[in-house]
Order: sequence, then C-alpha cells, then structure tokens
Amino acid sequence: MHYDVIVIGAGSMGMAAGYYLSRKGKKTLLLDSFQPPHNKGSHHGETRIIRYAYAEGEEYVPFILKARELWSDLEKETGKQLFLQTGVLNVGYEKSPFIQNIIASSNNYSLPLEVMEASEVNRRWRGISLSNDTIGCFEPTSGVLKCEECIEAYRELAVTYGATILTNSEVKEISVKDKHITIKTSSRTLTADSLVVAAGAWSGKLLSMLDLDLPLHPVRKTFAWYDCNEKMYNHYDFPAFAFDTSNGLYYGFPSIDRSGLKIGRYDGGEEINPDKPLDGFGELTEDEADIEQFLSHYMPAGNQLKYGKTCMYTLTPDEKFIIDLHPKYANIAIAAGFSGHGFKFSSAVGNVLSDLIISGKTELDISPFSMNRFKSI
Repeated sequence: MHYDVIVIGAGSMGMAAGYYLSRKGKKTLLLDSFQPPHNKGSHHGETRIIRYAYAEGEEYVPFILKARELWSDLEKETGKQLFLQTGVLNVGYEKSPFIQNIIASSNNYSLPLEVMEASEVNRRWRGISLSNDTIGCFEPTSGVLKCEECIEAYRELAVTYGATILTNSEVKEISVKDKHITIKTSSRTLTADSLVVAAGAWSGKLLSMLDLDLPLHPVRKTFAWYDCNEKMYNHYDFPAFAFDTSNGLYYGFPSIDRSGLKIGRYDGGEEINPDKPLDGFGELTEDEADIEQFLSHYMPAGNQLKYGKTCMYTLTPDEKFIIDLHPKYANIAIAAGFSGHGFKFSSAVGNVLSDLIISGKTELDISPFSMNRFKSI
C-alpha cells in the first residue's frame, strides 16, 4: 500500500501530526509498535502540566502559546474538556535560572504572573510549607492537560479525516531511494512519498536506519499518587506545581476528581534500553523515598502512597527538542528528544511537522531545535 505520508510513532507528537496531515488532505498512515495511548511512552500517566512563562527559556514561549491555541481548537472540535485551568505554582530560589527565566518570559511576553514571597504562598495554599529563602511564581492561566485523552481525541479525528492507524506494528527496516520511502514491518511492506519519525524512546534506533546518529538517551522515570486532605489539595483550590529545590526539580498535580496528590521528579533517572521491560514503581528502593522526602519537606499534609507508575523520557544533552528535516532527505521530518517537557507542545509540534512535510517550512521558529547543534551529525 502506498501513502502520501507515513508517521512512525503514534504517541504525543506523531498522533497530532497524523491529525494535521490527514485534515490537510494527505493520505496518511500512522504506525506504532503498541496500541496508543499506552504505558510505553512519555505520555503515560493521565496528566501533564502546561505552563507559558517558561523556565527552560524564552525561545519556547511562542511555541507554547501556539500550542495553547491549538489545544483550545481541539477542545472545540471534539467537545471534550482536555484542559483544566488549575494555575501553576513555580517555586525556587529568587536568583536561580529557573525563577529568572519564568519572570523574564512573563515580562517579555506580557504573560500573567504573580510573584510572591514564601510567607504569602504558605498563607494562600495551606497544603504548602516553604522556607523563607524561596519565592513562588504563580501562573493563573496555566494548568493541566489530560494527556491520554488528548491523544485519543487526535486519534479519533485523524481517523475521521481518513488516516489509517496500524498498531502493534514494529518497524524493522526503512530505506529511501529517489525520494521514495519503503518501510518494512514483520508482516508487510509499505511505501510513501514522505515520512515523519516521532517514535519517542525508539527514535534513535529508527533514525540509525536513516544514517543519523543523534545523542538520544531514554531514561526511566517514576511518579506516584498519594492520599491527601481533599479540602487542601483538590483541583479547584490547589494548583499544579513545579519546585526547583536543592535536592532536584519536582513537579505535581492537585487531586483531580479525588485521584490523590500526584508527584514526580523531573531530573535524574536511570538510562535504559526501551526494548527491555521497565522496573515497576517501587522495584528500586529510591522510587518512593525520593518523593516522600519532597512531600515531608514541602507538603506535609500529603499522606499515604496510593500507587505509582513509570514512563520514559528521551533526553538530549542540552534537554532541548529536536524538530527538523533530515539533512539528506527533505521529505523526512523528525521530532525527538523532548526531554520530559514536551507533551504540552505536542499540538504545535504536530502542526509544525505537517507544515514541514507539505511545504518544507513552518511559521514558528524551530531553529533552536535543529539537529545541526550536535557535532555528530
């Protein structure tokens, strides 16, 4: 079977790309080794934070503002609530790059932000206990995306627009000849005019078939839900949050529909082979201990562990994304290395990938995410 475009990886970025490509009239096939949404990807875990005054750098702000617009469009098209405006509280040391980038992003893009001393944070949210050497930056318009429901929404619409989705179909071989792409799975051979590679932790393996050696490093990550005082931590009264502490960068969510307080650690993590089973939550001794030391220090009213889960991040050395065209093949677009902070952008990334395939260019500035920054290319 021949297609205009094949998308390898039907997760966060790939499913969004499949939606935009099919909506724009391209005969599109999405291939995935599993059944998305699934527990093998970076999108696993029900919820993701979306924030706009971006701690990781101002170059992300136009991108995330476009993503916000596209998430709103998706809600309107599906009639589903995919975003919860809980607000996001960022906590850190006043002079830290984390806090300074948030304040600079807010100032330069006129984004709503309330900067407050620790004592004010403690008064406003009784479930938080900050020491006086930290400050809080509260983004009232930010909040939470229901990540797995977002992927489901894109999947349903992509199929409505004519896309084909083949699941449980691992790619074994990719070859390019005269702008003609051939992909082989264990059971079939497929061809296309263009290709998108957005396969998360498996991107490095697939890109090696296209003579690319990118510094992509999958790591195991954990997060967990805790019983809590619902009067303090419910999602109507308590924000999503990111805390830059001396022990690491932690993030979390209020109790959504009495699910419990959800907490994870952004940095750290054991590098893994994505083809091997992940250790489950709690199989490593530090899984629970790491989160509980955070809880005991900053949110002492968070209580007993309910359950935990694992997922994978795929890191680049600078933790910036890779969004680019293949240096040899202008008909191949690549999205990889989202380093644990990519999901919120996936609506915009999918749109950008469709632009790159259709016209070779996009309105958003993706130059910071070029693969040319890596000397191994």
